[in-house]
Amino acid sequence: MKVIVCIKQVPDTKGGVKFNPDGTLDRAAMLAIMNPDDKAGLEAALRLKDKYNAEVTVLTMGLPKATDVLREALAMGADKAVLITDRVLGGADTWATSSTIAAGIRNLEYDLIITGRQAIDGDTAQVGPQIAEHLGIPVISYAQDIKIEGDKVVVQRQYDDRYHILEAKMPCLITALSELNDPRYMTPGGIFDAVKAEITTWGRADLKDLDDANIGLAGSPTKIAKASDKVRKGAGEKIVPDSPEEGVDYIVGKLKDKHVI
Repeated sequence: MKVIVCIKQVPDTKGGVKFNPDGTLDRAAMLAIMNPDDKAGLEAALRLKDKYNAEVTVLTMGLPKATDVLREALAMGADKAVLITDRVLGGADTWATSSTIAAGIRNLEYDLIITGRQAIDGDTAQVGPQIAEHLGIPVISYAQDIKIEGDKVVVQRQYDDRYHILEAKMPCLITALSELNDPRYMTPGGIFDAVKAEITTWGRADLKDLDDANIGLAGSPTKIAKASDKVRKGAGEKIVPDSPEEGVDYIVGKLKDKHVI
């Protein structure tokens, strides 16, 4: 079994967020981590490797420094790593990103593709399903449990206060929740091997089945009108009512003014 895991290097929001003049994230200026949902997807793939001797390839699209998360994945137990990087691919929205990643995946053999549900720097939950659409394969999203039965996957899909049990014949794509599992740590031996490991790097010229109209900032139909860091809330309005009844009347009046009630 061949499993591809799509991972993303995302900003560590604890260290603050920085933006370029065009509204896109200045990723080169921020501390970065592996996206949590993607790490859960990687752990799911590694468990398939442990149980079925699956071959696990991690793939990411990003700046050259995204090799950091690829080496982290290798140190956790992944077998191969692929970086898609090229200046013309920068500034991509979900459509351009998924188009590019799907083109990269077409260069590989796979039975199962696992992505995170969403990335913490965008929270769109669109890229995984879009990749499946580009590749023409089924997708099961919001996976909280994954099992293999012959040539199909059986997935518990999170749904409100319950879950659905869905089956799909491979090849297919699954998007994983961070609650899917507890990812393993890198091992000392794994870190040593990962430092020496060769990472396959592809640029635009290596992605054959890809239209230039669908890549980078120019090929992104989503346009950023405004971007900012977290807006800090003020202290708010403070009152000292003469009685509980007066306080209740004041709050009810404010709620009516805001058309909440």
